[in-house]
Amino acid sequence: MRHKLLVAAFLLLCAGSIFALTGFGESNTFGITEETLPVEMSSFSATLTANNYVQLNWVTQSETNLQGYYVYRCTAANLSSASIVSGLIQPTNTSSQQSYSFLDSEIYQSGQYYYWLYSMEMDGHGSFHGPASILVNLDGGNPVAVDDFILVEGGTFNNGTSDVTLSSFYMDKYEITQAEYQAVMGVNPASGYGVGSNYPVYYVSWFNAIEYSNRRSLQEGLTPCYSYSTYGTNPDNWPAGWNSSNTNHTNVNCNWTANGYRLPTEMEWMFAAKGGNQSQGYTYSGSNSIGDVAWYTSNSGSTTHTVGTKAANELGTFDMSGNVWEWVWDIYGSYPSGSQNNPTGANSGSSRVFRGGSWYSNAIICTVSDRGDLNATYSSDNMGFRCVRVSP
Repeated sequence: MRHKLLVAAFLLLCAGSIFALTGFGESNTFGITEETLPVEMSSFSATLTANNYVQLNWVTQSETNLQGYYVYRCTAANLSSASIVSGLIQPTNTSSQQSYSFLDSEIYQSGQYYYWLYSMEMDGHGSFHGPASILVNLDGGNPVAVDDFILVEGGTFNNGTSDVTLSSFYMDKYEITQAEYQAVMGVNPASGYGVGSNYPVYYVSWFNAIEYSNRRSLQEGLTPCYSYSTYGTNPDNWPAGWNSSNTNHTNVNCNWTANGYRLPTEMEWMFAAKGGNQSQGYTYSGSNSIGDVAWYTSNSGSTTHTVGTKAANELGTFDMSGNVWEWVWDIYGSYPSGSQNNPTGANSGSSRVFRGGSWYSNAIICTVSDRGDLNATYSSDNMGFRCVRVSP
């Protein structure tokens, strides 16, 4: 049975390595030299969606005298055995920012796949951009983006007050980056405390995280988890001002069985931060030594840092202690005393929970047990988030 994979790879607006094709023909061996290009591009990233295709998205800042694009694929990080996997993809030939998508349905087995974009100029010369890579796994026919999400197998743990049992879910390995946020929302709100494609996004409110989750789900053909009052799941249809008043946060509802992106519940976040079923009982996420796993007030230099530059925890997630605070779904309230199964927080309240500490926090604030709460409209230079999805 043929398995199709869908991986979204976003080509972001920063300088990157660009190569020119000098020997194109029947042979799979290419001569490559550096060249200044009429098409401005940068690096790729990749995610999975539910349509079971590999999807490459790229963004250009300008296109001049361009015939179009071809996509090449290979299982090695060089062009020696690359094969073309698209027809000519037409450009718009404008100077404004453009975005394109390419669907690859010809992947049948697990492994690492590399993609190059070849831009062909009107005079017949061309240039390669890339590679973009994704490590994928066909898990019982279900595509899993190994590079982006970690499977958190269900289990039971104690939150300090009661035993909590959770079902399996997938969690972002990293905090949502500025590149990922801009690819979905069209803007990068981060400024002044670390700016770049792989820095965590910040200056985002709880409402912003909700909107990002739904827009990304819609963009990738998934069923959005969130709806607003009676206005459905598409943020374009939500009323003006829906995200400007904190009292509106209780108008957001979650479909827990939808396959789209959402914020983790507080208990999902805590279970993953503690290492899930592999937990070693560390004080911080992945270690008893905070400096090994976290950017915090004593080592951050008063700024965020690129994601994944400290050690991972037992599950392989990064920065769940420090770097930026992470919004979770829950309305803030006291933990119930009895055993719980997949809890989703208090039924009422005026604020939403955030976890993990930040680059600005003292060590005691970066533990896996510390929790805070703020209005859903609040954003700051140390507030970010990561996403989860239900287990396939």
